Amino acid sequence: MRRLWALPAGVWLLGVVSLLNDVASEAIYPLLPFFLTTVLGATAVSLGVIEGAAEAVSSVLKIISGTLSDRWRRRKPIVIVGYALSAAARPFISIAGSWVSVFALRFIDRVGKGIRGAPRDAMLADFADHTNRGKVYGFHRAMDHTGAVVGPLLATVFLLGFPDRYRMLFALTAIPGAATVVLLMWVKEGSADLKVGMTNLGMTNLGSTDTGHVGPLPVALKRYLVVLSVFTLGNSADAFLLLRLTDAAGGPQLIPLFWSLLHVVKMGASLVGGAASDRIGRRPLIAGGWIVYAVVYAGFAVSTTVWTLLSWFFLYGIYYGCVEGTERALVADFARPAERGTAFGIYNAVSGIGALVSSVVFGLIWNAFGAPVAFASGAALAIVAAVLLFVLVPTPTDNSSI
Repeated sequence: MRRLWALPAGVWLLGVVSLLNDVASEAIYPLLPFFLTTVLGATAVSLGVIEGAAEAVSSVLKIISGTLSDRWRRRKPIVIVGYALSAAARPFISIAGSWVSVFALRFIDRVGKGIRGAPRDAMLADFADHTNRGKVYGFHRAMDHTGAVVGPLLATVFLLGFPDRYRMLFALTAIPGAATVVLLMWVKEGSADLKVGMTNLGMTNLGSTDTGHVGPLPVALKRYLVVLSVFTLGNSADAFLLLRLTDAAGGPQLIPLFWSLLHVVKMGASLVGGAASDRIGRRPLIAGGWIVYAVVYAGFAVSTTVWTLLSWFFLYGIYYGCVEGTERALVADFARPAERGTAFGIYNAVSGIGALVSSVVFGLIWNAFGAPVAFASGAALAIVAAVLLFVLVPTPTDNSSI
């Protein structure tokens, strides 16, 4: 814990912002599959379209916002706009009358995520160096998951006291959403590394209003993104896991609690996994996480009882702990400092476009052949990606981003 306190203040503030944002978003998310399919009459395909399209748009916007943060040499204002959009959109799900309305609101919410994501990840990279990048990103993901523990727990308590009052719960998410925007005002940009990187690239006139040049991505990073695209084709939205759990549990009442417990696992695994990648390397952690993912999806393909599915569901948290912070640290290892916003934007775009394709296809396979076949296909692609990671992607070095 002492080492965590030694992290820069900006890392802590961005972590608390992420925690509060997830209190709001994760109080809603585990209930959306039930709310959409039962209350609003959406199908599994509609669910896939909503989640996949929302994430894809978010990821494409991360390219734009990340590149702009490099060119403008400012990240914080873009981050504030992104969080503000999400905070404004989420509460309006409380008055949605159709799945199309929810789609529009989720779209706005994910636009906010797309605007803030890459600049925020680049800000975290600016606060870190190669010796603690894994720890910084692991800590940030752990704070994110802490919010995802608190949000569903609060939702569970609320629904126990006010059964079926989903819309009121959605409206109350405006409170932590507004708090994120206020707290961001205290974050200072860690611009030293960004300026050094721009100087190394020939951008010496840092006081100028001219935008900086963004060069091509390093070859090693391109190779990693190709391998990541293979994995993302089988990485469908978590909403399908929740839908299968809801069916097995016979209703949504305990789903927010299950979602919260999953994030307890994610929180601990993220702290351990991120720091471990600083010691033993990024590739072994990522490949190990993808293999865990394959095991979980294979388990969901063959299991039917709620307790067995819950076991696989909680193991799913280990996958997140291995890869979430580590993948971002690997991108920061490979990317040049002055181009990290662009690099994180493209990284997130690859993940999001893959989420769109995989979620829609997953929904179609689910409808045509059943859930077991859909989950088995995701497991197979994860294994292929884990092998390709060692075949195509080199080990990053201390100067790999130069």
